[in-house]
Order: sequence, then C-alpha cells, then structure tokens
Amino acid sequence: MKNLKRIALLSLCLCMILSAASAATFTDAHGNVIELDETLEAYAAFPLFGAENAARKGETNLGDLWADALRWFAVSGEINNAFEEDDVTAGITSLDVDADHVVALWNGGNLRADIPEGKFNAETLAQVLPYPNKAAVVYMTGAQLLEALEAASQGLPFSAETEASCAAFMQVSGLKYTVDTGKAYDRGEAYGDNWFKAASLSRVTITEVNGQPFDAEAVYAVITHNANFNGMDSSYIFKEAAQTNERSTITTAVVRDIVWRYLAEEMQNVIGEDYAAPQGRITIK
Repeated sequence: MKNLKRIALLSLCLCMILSAASAATFTDAHGNVIELDETLEAYAAFPLFGAENAARKGETNLGDLWADALRWFAVSGEINNAFEEDDVTAGITSLDVDADHVVALWNGGNLRADIPEGKFNAETLAQVLPYPNKAAVVYMTGAQLLEALEAASQGLPFSAETEASCAAFMQVSGLKYTVDTGKAYDRGEAYGDNWFKAASLSRVTITEVNGQPFDAEAVYAVITHNANFNGMDSSYIFKEAAQTNERSTITTAVVRDIVWRYLAEEMQNVIGEDYAAPQGRITIK
C-alpha cells in the first residue's frame, strides 16, 4: 500500500511539473514573464497590420481595431469595474462625459506585429503589444485634444529619419482627423530626445467626433494607456491635462485583456469585413 501511495504521489508531482513546463509564457518588452491563457483563440478573415512600422506611417486596420477595443471598454461601462480602490473611494466610479464625447487614442509605436489571416491566440496579441500597458482615461478640452494630435503627428511624413518621432502617431476611435504634411510642424520647446512641443497648431484638423462637429471648448474623455497618461513620447499634453483634471486616472485593466474581451463579447472572436482595411479615420495630405 505504501508503495502504491508513493507511486501515486510521484505521478502527481510529475504531472504538475509537466503541466508547469507546458504552460505558455511570454517575456514582455520590460522583462516581465507573463502567463498566457492558452484557451483564448480568435479568427481574422484578413491580415491586420502593425509590423514594420505600419502604424507609425498612417492609419491601419489593426490600429482601428485596437482603438475601438479601448473605446468599447469605456462606453460599454466595463471601465466602471476597473477603477482603483482609491479612485472609487474618491467618487470615481464612471466616466464624467456622455458616449459621444468619448474617444480613444493609441500610439502606433505600441503596435509591433501583425495579426495574420486565420486563427490566432494570446501569444499573437502579446507580440502585437509587448508592453504591460493598462488602460487610462484623460479628460481634455477639445483644444488640448487638437494639440495632442498635432504633437503626435510631428514626424509625418514617415521616413527613416523620422521613424522614432513617428512612434507617437495616433491611431484613433471616435474621431476623424487630417494631417497636412505640406505645412511644417512649428517646433517649440524640446520634449525628450525625439519630439518638440507644438508652438502653434496648423497641420491637424479634427473633422468630427463621433459623428458630431468638433468642439474646442468641450471636455472629452480620451481613453489611452498609462504611458501616454504619464507623458511618454510626444504626450506632454496628456500629462498636463491629467494633472489639471484629477478625475483622470489609470485603471487596473490590462490592455491586451481588453482587446480579447472586445473580440469575444462584440465580435464573437471573428474579425471580419469591418476591419479588412483602414476605415478612413485619418487623412494624411
């Protein structure tokens, strides 16, 4: 009997070791080892483009999808369950604006791989976004939103020389905008190694917000990620706006998880015709 118990115990230990060894993991760009849910699976009817700086050069179908997932997270009310305990204690339990004043901005430098046509899994999304980004909300006036897009577009048109600065270029959901690259970007104070603050606004025009006219005086909830919230790349205006409006905050929700939930709940895990090509949200002259 004792031998049988020993054999059973050894078998159990062996199974646990094999199970741990076969668990899928991914080392992100910050060196964090994360466990992946191997049960996650979706299907793309078309390839979605993020590799080879695609999302730094202009609008892509992957950029549309990614930004849509963030905006969905906000307007669906899912964000209400992701506020930090301290925020909830302070009374932050939902967004302060209506859905038609919610937009999402996602910088192209944080999309690093394609989603190929066919089945894909959690590892694919981890390769697309190899950063531990969490969703954040920043309240901005329309004027600040316009400046944020002006600064983010300063590297356009894309070239080998502007590759780094074009990392800030924004993929969007809930708005449409135009960048006139025939006009020179008006460089103000240097910001980081690759960017300058906007001394004036002339290249970017917001043509509509959720089907409504753009209002420079209105307050918009911009859904983005924690690094933009803290002012990475050209996002100085995000940091300034967040400091001005104390209801701006970083949530507990991991962006990759949000994208999976969007795929599952809104698209039944099938990326179809709607994302076959960019949807015409950004015009680069």
